[in-house]
Amino acid sequence: MKLKQLLLSSLVFVSASAWADPTYRLFVTNEKSNSVSVIDSRTGKVETTLNIGDRPRGIGLSPDQKTLYVALSEENAIGMVDVQTLEFLGKLDAGDDPETFDVHPNGNLYLSNEDDAKATVLNPSTGKVIKEIRVGLEPEGVAVSPTGEIALVTSESTNMVHVIDTKEYKVIANILVAARPRGLAFNSDGSMAYVSSEIGNELAIIDTKTFTITKKVVLDIPKSKPMAIKISPDDQTLYLTTGRAAKVAILDAKTLELKATVEVGKRVWGAELSRDGSTLYTANGVSDTVSVVDTATQKTTMNINVGKKPWGLALDD
Repeated sequence: MKLKQLLLSSLVFVSASAWADPTYRLFVTNEKSNSVSVIDSRTGKVETTLNIGDRPRGIGLSPDQKTLYVALSEENAIGMVDVQTLEFLGKLDAGDDPETFDVHPNGNLYLSNEDDAKATVLNPSTGKVIKEIRVGLEPEGVAVSPTGEIALVTSESTNMVHVIDTKEYKVIANILVAARPRGLAFNSDGSMAYVSSEIGNELAIIDTKTFTITKKVVLDIPKSKPMAIKISPDDQTLYLTTGRAAKVAILDAKTLELKATVEVGKRVWGAELSRDGSTLYTANGVSDTVSVVDTATQKTTMNINVGKKPWGLALDD
């Protein structure tokens, strides 16, 4: 009986330590300030600014939400920060010019190395590169499926989405899309993926079983240059940043019908959606702000001043 109680207590302790309470911090990479702004998402106040390294762009959290990863393009590294204490944990070698990445459910990072035309698989626990995978020219966006079975990488100059088998670490399909593909996102079960194309001003849906495009649309928004994609928790609504158009486009996630647009800051780039889908955050690169959008009213409720050229966002909620 004592042994059973001891095991139960240990299990509770491990569970509590593995899933700590969220900090509700919104982290923003400032590409030209070489910093990360830390915002309390409940108040919209900047809590502190972290001097992180040269040219931070891509940003994301570990599966347990304990570690913040930041791609430092000019240092060829990934910086690591403790989410709770904000202590800087060090840097990992990440290949030439890491721009963006996504985190696999097993904790590994899948990175795009823009100058080397490759994707790198990195184990952050050991700091070891597991595999380098050749893709097209100027790889940009990265997304790992919810099940972890595949990873997608866009290549800007090749105009392709590359499908990587995460067990074999090899490209198993190449999908031609419109000019200069950028952002990627999966729906909740991974059956569909979305890709935005900046110069083509296009958004497309990919069937992840056949690796074919099933639907695409050119955005009817002046000056639009599509970038980041976020999908609502119920898979019904898609939020798309539009760069120079200074708007978030709100579309039906199944039909790609444009439902509304929301005015945000200039050169809106990165985006993050709260876990419950109630709030969208955007990084506005020319305005040096983060916009806070209420998804129910489809209105911007706040603009928060951050560093120079905010690029990417990650939310611990």
